[in-house]
Amino acid sequence: MNDSLISAAQVGDIDLLYKLIQMQPYVLEQTDFMPFVDTPLHVAAAAGHASFATEIMRLKPSFAWKLNPCGLSPMHLALQNKHYRMVCRFVDINKDPVRVKGREGLTPLHIATQTGRTDLVAKFLSACPGSIEDVTVRSETALHIAVKYNQFRALEVLVGWLQRNCQRHAQDREKRVLNWQDEAGNTVLHLSVLKGVTQAVGLLIDSNINKMRRILRTQQRWTWWRLIKLRLKVQRSEMSS
Repeated sequence: MNDSLISAAQVGDIDLLYKLIQMQPYVLEQTDFMPFVDTPLHVAAAAGHASFATEIMRLKPSFAWKLNPCGLSPMHLALQNKHYRMVCRFVDINKDPVRVKGREGLTPLHIATQTGRTDLVAKFLSACPGSIEDVTVRSETALHIAVKYNQFRALEVLVGWLQRNCQRHAQDREKRVLNWQDEAGNTVLHLSVLKGVTQAVGLLIDSNINKMRRILRTQQRWTWWRLIKLRLKVQRSEMSS
């Protein structure tokens, strides 16, 4: 990429950006031609220059979808660098990049869930409901990731959103997501059992998950009786608190 363009993005200089465009009208197209590249939008997103990033998104919307050589989109980089207001601005400009799959198939929703940013989880779901069905290369939904990284509050937001949408005639989506199996054959409920996360087990048993399903994992059969015992443990914990 043009060194001057990189410099403009690093400092967020919109005036310099337009000077470069005046001198080289195809300067942005030359960058867009590369399949994996740190575009000016990537650089600005990492640096936290929201106004410059917004200007680039307006001029070159396709940059929002591009992955850099590390497999990250501009929204991934903004999340990684904790520029959360910029992330929200990106979503307000164009909601579709919420579903961009970066390295290992992780979307911005997966990352927000992994880091416990429930405000962003809610915003992503509101802006792009279909993102709840996106899975990683390990076939993990955002719900699997919430349990995997012990983000119970994020799991509550995800399950609550599914239940509210169920009331709006989206029962099929709720059942599909709640009963989705990762590459090891585990639903989010079975993963919660494996990890012994009793809060998650209680939350999921009260949802629309298929509790009677039996799945083999590491040569052990997780039965309904095992889930009942965990549920009783949850209830005892709630009564004693």
